Amino acid sequence: MTLRIGTRGSELALWQANHTRQALSEKGIDTELVIISTKGDRIQDLSFDKIEGKGFFTKEIEEALLLDEIDLAVHSMKDLPTANPEGLVIGAVSYRENPADWLLCRQDATVDGKLFQLKEGAIVGTSSARRKAQMLFFRPDIRFSDIRGNVPTRIRKLREGQVDAVLLAAAGLERLKPDLNGIQVIRLNPREFVPAPGQGVLAWQVKAEALEVRNALKQIHHPEVSAVTNIERKVLKLMEGGCQMPLGVYCEKDPAGNFHVWAAKADTWDAPVARIQLSASTSYQLAEKVAEGLSSSGR
Repeated sequence: MTLRIGTRGSELALWQANHTRQALSEKGIDTELVIISTKGDRIQDLSFDKIEGKGFFTKEIEEALLLDEIDLAVHSMKDLPTANPEGLVIGAVSYRENPADWLLCRQDATVDGKLFQLKEGAIVGTSSARRKAQMLFFRPDIRFSDIRGNVPTRIRKLREGQVDAVLLAAAGLERLKPDLNGIQVIRLNPREFVPAPGQGVLAWQVKAEALEVRNALKQIHHPEVSAVTNIERKVLKLMEGGCQMPLGVYCEKDPAGNFHVWAAKADTWDAPVARIQLSASTSYQLAEKVAEGLSSSGR
């Protein structure tokens, strides 16, 4: 059996797909890649909150899965809507790379003693409503430029001086290892600058009826990661959010088995941010309590 892996064509997506190939190859499973263009790839002139609908990095790949053009899809979990199309399930999840956001700054835009080392009124490149809202929470003087494109493109725009800094997921930077020579890297704490639900994790999606593929994926599944990302995504679902919602949720499980959740939400990117931290010895009703806390804070 050769499994056909559906993936986007960006450098990071291909890294993720090849990681999947390697993990399955180590279990004696042959694979091939099928590259699929998505709405999010084709629309480069709009920020995420201005693109209509949900799943604009996943929909076309999911359609290929339903049409049996591929056997499994590899997604960044943070891009995947919480509701699977009928007939599809998440068959397994990967290890978790660093879940944090990192701030990459031009050296001439940094100032010692300032929060995040950014000069007053600096222009930060991001199209994420979540990142904008939280940045304004900490630094109300910051301005934004909606930049899109893959990781190398955003770093090039930073080097060209189109912006003073860019906000990027640490996971993509640690996986691709781009040249950051001459760039100041500010590593943000995910407990303070809260990442997107599922950030740093790959989700492998399959047809519910494809038992052979699901059994193959079980061999590379990370249940300890699933335990915390299930909570993060449950909060996202309860808040009825998608990529456009300014919502960050991050969960950790400590060695004693306790769950710790940090969350931050705004109604829009330029609205006040509600923040909450909850801990519990069980995951039962934890997502519901986080969602209720966020909703109460916004009243």
